Amino acid sequence: TLTTARSSGAGGQNVNKVESAIDLFHIPSGIRIFCQQGRSQLHNKELAFQMLRNKLYDLQLEEQRANNAAIRQSQVGTGSRSEKIRTYNWKDGRCSDHRLNKNFPLQTFLGGEVETIIQECIFKDQQEKLKEMVESD
Repeated sequence: TLTTARSSGAGGQNVNKVESAIDLFHIPSGIRIFCQQGRSQLHNKELAFQMLRNKLYDLQLEEQRANNAAIRQSQVGTGSRSEKIRTYNWKDGRCSDHRLNKNFPLQTFLGGEVETIIQECIFKDQQEKLKEMVESD
């Protein structure tokens, strides 16, 4: 909503009789801008809309940055020891993948036959993406 008001401060009779200040309220975001910098209503109106555009752009940019940071954090993790991906158990001859919660024979894994693990990871990733899509709808 856009309303006009009388400016305050020094300015003589002009301040008392001319409504040159602009009070701009953006309802969806709740941002309120009160501009009385210039002497004309048109100039103050342009300044108020410019200030509102800048604030809305900053809010959108910050939201986008936070979203990207959350996605990156979910992909990278903290790097702590508890986030280990695999454990190689030589005594029992198995390779445990902690992301999949499955065990694989150690000799086949060390022999370079990792296609089964890769396919399992792809399948799990696709399941998680489908689950996110269903939850977002």
